[in-house]
Amino acid sequence: MSEVLSAHTTLRLGGPARAFVTATDERTLVAAVTGADRRGDDLLVLGGGSNLVVADEGFCGTVVKVATSGVSADVDHPDDIGCLGAVTVRVAAGENWDDLVARAVASGWVGIEALSGIPGTVGATPIQNVGAYGQEVGDVIASVRTWDRRVGAQRTFAAADCGFSYRSSLFKEEPGRYLVLEVDLLLKQGTLGAPVRYAELADRLGIAVGERAPIEKVRTAVLDLRAGKGMVLDPADHDTWSAGSFFTNPVVPADRVPAGAPAYPQSDGSVKTSAAWLIEHAGFSKGYGGPTVALSTKHTLALTNRGGATTAQLLDLAREIRQGVLDRFGIELVNEPVLLGASL
Repeated sequence: MSEVLSAHTTLRLGGPARAFVTATDERTLVAAVTGADRRGDDLLVLGGGSNLVVADEGFCGTVVKVATSGVSADVDHPDDIGCLGAVTVRVAAGENWDDLVARAVASGWVGIEALSGIPGTVGATPIQNVGAYGQEVGDVIASVRTWDRRVGAQRTFAAADCGFSYRSSLFKEEPGRYLVLEVDLLLKQGTLGAPVRYAELADRLGIAVGERAPIEKVRTAVLDLRAGKGMVLDPADHDTWSAGSFFTNPVVPADRVPAGAPAYPQSDGSVKTSAAWLIEHAGFSKGYGGPTVALSTKHTLALTNRGGATTAQLLDLAREIRQGVLDRFGIELVNEPVLLGASL
């Protein structure tokens, strides 16, 4: 029987895969990918399925689920937990991201605590340059070891060569070419988290932007904030049956930012604004939609499966929202999750 991909995505949507392989070690992972390439199969490399929208028709190709494991650090725990020495943490691509963050916080490894609660695997994080609450994974990546499918060989990228930018990277710009095998993170050691750069998080912690707080408190505050927006996975809560933020925050010329909209100046003179603000002010409130697909009741950036939904219904809602924002503000929203066998 074909493996149904709805069982492997946080949206709980998607039809069957023609072939499905679970790779629990690196040798199996590379062999499955190279075998599919030799056969000329269409290939999907699947992590946690948290950033994926699969068509109802499924995928007429090979799906390789990355389930490799392993975390090692050159320092288990600092002798003086108050010091600011560095620790290099090497992580297999199939490790659960939030489990890694929890371990980092428990070990006094500083730099990813604000990325708590993000679903998915470690190998997916450099591709999207995952970020939240003022931190981005690209800020702490030392290197990414990959399998280059084009040349059939391993290739390791130093952070400076990864092309990290807002929700993007070299790996995303060349989709499908690089299979992430392992990620090295360069973290600091200490009891205090990194300086908090996000106002909402600083307010929750009762500190000013730029100040620091105990690393455990930062994680707890982030998890609370994410849960309040339906962004911490909970099988009983349909607000979490989503792919997270469905649209990226647009980066536009400064004169294109609507009056009253949040504005975050970028180094090139452009301005990043809030997709959630644009959606809300275009007339789409929390919970907008029908009985099967709707915006989250907690956050307008998440499109959710309320139970019994189809991918076609979800994409219809996404098109309606995208067109509404374009008509109202002249800004075209771009989807953040990968669309497999489907398009907007």
